[in-house]
Amino acid sequence: MNEVFDGVITALVTPFSRGEVDEVSFVKLLYHQIEGGVSGLVINGTTAESPTLKVDEVKRLFQIAKGEVGNRVRLVVGTGTNSTSATVEFTQQAEKWGAEAALVVVPYYNRPPQRGLLAHFSTVAKNTKLPVLIYNVPTRTSCSIEMSTVAKLAEEKNIVGIKEATGKLEFLKDLKAIKRQSETFWLLSGDDATGVEFCARGGHGIISVVSNLIPGPLSELVKKARNGDSSAGSAYQIFKDLLRWLYIEANPIPAKWALAEMGIIASSEMRLPLVPLEDEHAKGFRTCLQNLKLI
Repeated sequence: MNEVFDGVITALVTPFSRGEVDEVSFVKLLYHQIEGGVSGLVINGTTAESPTLKVDEVKRLFQIAKGEVGNRVRLVVGTGTNSTSATVEFTQQAEKWGAEAALVVVPYYNRPPQRGLLAHFSTVAKNTKLPVLIYNVPTRTSCSIEMSTVAKLAEEKNIVGIKEATGKLEFLKDLKAIKRQSETFWLLSGDDATGVEFCARGGHGIISVVSNLIPGPLSELVKKARNGDSSAGSAYQIFKDLLRWLYIEANPIPAKWALAEMGIIASSEMRLPLVPLEDEHAKGFRTCLQNLKLI
């Protein structure tokens, strides 16, 4: 496999209108990303409200993305669940649709031991030809994959990288020590706050939430960071306030509110159990967007 997973890969939100997927807004969001120069898109990640999406909705979102922009960016589908058999089935479906990779989260809620994680990811990899990206996000899963387990999984031909969302940059040293026989093991940050620094220290890219809003600026900063430009980290500080507001409530509540304010999606509508942004946050967040000239 020679697939490239680097730069900025946006974890797309899913726009809704009256309970249904808003396809018009989704297309507008896609082109906002393409114009910003991102290298890839994730459909059905956490930011997409994946627990509330039906498989046929994910398929439709993928088909729209493939038809509109699929020849210009990598299309990744989030297929991970806390059931290995369900994850295998979902990943096989994504493969049939034409996905270019599967993003598979560490199983949540049931908290398997490391040998269970090893068996889970190995089983998924053995049952698909898709490149598999491990997704480590213990704040959401209550379970973290250890670097020794990642190193063993990297021996699987089609487990090609990891989205590391702890924000702990000290893990990067261990990740960089993971070697594959021939191809790159892609190291992707899953933490917006530390993503640029992650790339400056040798990471390949970031799977990002904030790039829904600022795909162009983030793509440029990640490129600079990867090229050794020491100014990238300090330049990223202009978005420090935006990142604070973006996580003032559970992702993707603030992201969808901001995208609606920016006119990129028509509504900030969520699916329960998530609800729209608390009114008390709106004034401050709007001022932040105005200061950055995003609205």
